[in-house]
Amino acid sequence: MGQFVNLTASDGFTFPAYVAQPTGTPKGGLVVLQEIFGVNSHIRSVADGYAADGYFVVAPTTFHRVQAGVELGYTEADMSTGFGLKTAVEGLPAPGVMNDIQAAIDHAAQAGKVGILGYCWGGLLTWRSACQLQGLSAAVPFYGGGMTAGDDATRKPQVPVLAHFGDQDHWIPLDTVEAFRQAQPGVEVQVYAANHGFNCDQRGSYDAAAAQLARERTLAFLSRHVG
Repeated sequence: MGQFVNLTASDGFTFPAYVAQPTGTPKGGLVVLQEIFGVNSHIRSVADGYAADGYFVVAPTTFHRVQAGVELGYTEADMSTGFGLKTAVEGLPAPGVMNDIQAAIDHAAQAGKVGILGYCWGGLLTWRSACQLQGLSAAVPFYGGGMTAGDDATRKPQVPVLAHFGDQDHWIPLDTVEAFRQAQPGVEVQVYAANHGFNCDQRGSYDAAAAQLARERTLAFLSRHVG
């Protein structure tokens, strides 16, 4: 089990991050970025799981600049609240929450090389981090909403990227995933017979087979690039 610690971004903003540590010497550091539901029990369990696999894991609270203590479930009301908070964070003056993610990367770097992964909105932020931030060695976005369209689709990653998508995801149409694959030949794109949110075992869209395969591929990818 991990615990929350306070981190400070370069602009002086202090925010909590959930930190989970392995039992032995870390293989490396890993930043885990939340969905629109906060660093809730699911994200904490994801962090604990990767810590059990040997990584020093940091999960920053990326809503903290607009609202503290966000921990949502997966009802329609929770989703509406989460979308509103995401919109508020996306509307912050640049670099906004990217400063907090950089601070999380810097904290994770005490364990060696650093990878980053995230889900849904966290997947989009993972993609942006791979293109903009410093100190990363690998990035793994899961169904990053928005990363296959508009300006985000044309960004240039600075590190190896493994991107997971579901072919039944109505938030991320498959034709945009294929266009992204063509536009980003250096990115490893994996598509699963699954819906949006297939990795989350607290959601109706959970797909155990897709989640397990994506996790195996993620761990192999991290092993190659982080340690």
